[in-house]
Amino acid sequence: MEQSHRIPDQLKELIKRGVEVDNPATLSMDSSIDIERIAPTARILGPCRLSGQKTSIGSGTIIGSEGQVTIDNCRLGRNVQLKGGFFSNATFLDGASMGLSAHVRTGTLLEEQANAAHNVGLKQTILMPFVTAGSLINFCDCMMAGGTSRKNHSEIGSSYVHFNYTPNQDKATPSLIGDVPRGVMLDQSPIFLGGQGGLVGPSRIEYGTIIAAGSICRKDILETGKLVAPSQPTPVSRNHRIGCYQNITRIMQNNLLYLGNLRALQAWYLQVRSRFMQTDAFDRACFEGAMNCLKEAVTERIRQLGKLADKMQRPLELAQSESKSELPAAFESQKKLLARWPELSERMNAAPSQDIEAKQRDALLASIESSTTTPYLEAVANLTPKAKASGTTWLQSIVDEVAGYWA
Repeated sequence: MEQSHRIPDQLKELIKRGVEVDNPATLSMDSSIDIERIAPTARILGPCRLSGQKTSIGSGTIIGSEGQVTIDNCRLGRNVQLKGGFFSNATFLDGASMGLSAHVRTGTLLEEQANAAHNVGLKQTILMPFVTAGSLINFCDCMMAGGTSRKNHSEIGSSYVHFNYTPNQDKATPSLIGDVPRGVMLDQSPIFLGGQGGLVGPSRIEYGTIIAAGSICRKDILETGKLVAPSQPTPVSRNHRIGCYQNITRIMQNNLLYLGNLRALQAWYLQVRSRFMQTDAFDRACFEGAMNCLKEAVTERIRQLGKLADKMQRPLELAQSESKSELPAAFESQKKLLARWPELSERMNAAPSQDIEAKQRDALLASIESSTTTPYLEAVANLTPKAKASGTTWLQSIVDEVAGYWA
C-alpha cells in the first residue's frame, strides 16, 4: 500500500485505464502526455520514458519487450512493436515494428507491417508496407517500396548503409528505391539490397532489382528485374577540389523525382488513406502523424537543395581559373541552378496542380469507395487492374509535374 502512494497520479490513471505496465517504477511520463491517447490494451513491458503532447499509442501495441524505450511525440497504430531504443517525431502504422537499440528520428514513417531488427538508424525515411530491414543498418533520407505481403517483401540486408552525406558537405542525396505511383498499389516485385553493402545517394532503384551482398551501388538502376553486382572501383589517386560538382543535372533530376514522389504520397494520403484512417482517435492521430512526416520530408528536401544551391558560386569561381574545355556541361548546370534557385524554390514550396489527371483520380476513388470498411491493405490488394492503372496514372502525373521543374 505504501508503494502505491509513490506512483504519480498520472501513472495511476494510466494503469486504471487498463494499460499494462510491467513495472510502474520504470515508466516516466512528462506532464504533456495525454493518457487518453494511450489505448487501454497497450502494454509497456520495459523501462520507458514517454513525452510529447502528440504521442499516441494504439491498441495491442507493445513497448519495451527487449529493452529501454524513449518515445517523444510519436504516433503508433495498432499492434506496433517498439522493442527498444529512441523514437522521436515518427509515425508507425499498424503492425510496424523495430528491434532493440533503434534510433528513429524526425520525418520517419513506417507503413503497415514495415519492420526492422536491432540497431537500425532511420531519419527522413519512408518504408512502405512490408519493407523489411535487417540489423546494423543506417538508412536515412530514403523512400522504399515493393512487395505484396510479409512473405514477399522488399529487403534491406544487414549492415547496409545509405550514404547521404558528400565530401562537399551537402545532403541533397535522397534515394528512391521503388516509387509511389506503383508502390502504393502493393503489386510490384520486391527489391533486394544485399547485406554489408551500400547505396550512394541520390539514386533511383527499379522494382525487381537485386543488388549483390557486399557491394556499393553508385548509380541509378532503371531496368526492372536486374541482378547487379557492381565491380570494385579501380584505385584512384587524383587531384580533387572540395566544392566542385561533376553532375548537378543528375542530382537535381533525382531530387525533384524524390520530391515529386513525396507530393504524390501526400495526395494519396489526402484522397485515399484518409478514408481508412478515421475509425477512432488513434487512427486519426496516425493520419495526422503521417501527414506531418510527409510535410517535414518535403521541407527537408527543399532545405537541402537550397543549401546545395548556395554552394554553386564557389565552383563557378574555380571555373574561371580552369581551361574552358574542362567540364563545360557541369559548369553550365551549376550556373543554371544558381540562377534559377529563387524560381525553383518558389515552385517546389507550392503544391502541385490539384486537378491534374482528375478523371483518373476519380476513377480510382470510385473503385475504392465501396471498400472503405475493409482493412486498407486488403482494399488496395482487391482493386482491379484498371483501377490501379488509373491511380498510378494520376499519381505519376504529380511526379512528372514536379520533375519537370528542372526542364
